[in-house]
Amino acid sequence: MCLAIPGKILEAEGEDALLRTGRVQFGGITKEVNLAYTPEAGIGDYVLVHVGFAISVIDEREAQRVFDYMDEIGELPSASEATPG
Repeated sequence: MCLAIPGKILEAEGEDALLRTGRVQFGGITKEVNLAYTPEAGIGDYVLVHVGFAISVIDEREAQRVFDYMDEIGELPSASEATPG
């Protein structure tokens, strides 16, 4: 089973909605993510990411709940781990 992981958008670029990308932070790692499915997302927003695509915008409180749970079970991503999703 694959899960979507929350991340915070640090940077966004691209004028074309289908080619829009952003740098998204997941705990201790930062990855380039496609933002085509979340045109309303901006810098500072939290998004759920699945296989390199942001699939929805979530609020910070919900993202923090997921981070807390992942930390509790020892699954919070670190800088040495692979791409989420």
